[in-house]
Amino acid sequence: MNRSMLLMPALLAALALSACDKQPVVVNMPTTPVAVPGPAGPQGTTGSTGTTGATGTTGVTGTTGATGEVGKPGKPGENSTVIVLPPEPAPAASAPAH
Repeated sequence: MNRSMLLMPALLAALALSACDKQPVVVNMPTTPVAVPGPAGPQGTTGSTGTTGATGTTGVTGTTGATGEVGKPGKPGENSTVIVLPPEPAPAASAPAH
């Protein structure tokens, strides 16, 4: 039994090594042509001017400014008379026609 146990791994090792002795097969793949860009061509003509954009909407009205300071009182005039007229009376309401 000892001989068969020693013989069996030796046979397996011999088979494994004999399988490794095969020459690898090299397959040549056909090369695909690669497009190489050529030199740049001449510059094209300038394009036409674009159209004017739409007018924007009107902005929001700003807030009212602060009230200014009261001015200094004026100097009285020389030898002048100020005439103040009373307010005109309101027109009388007319009576409805019968």
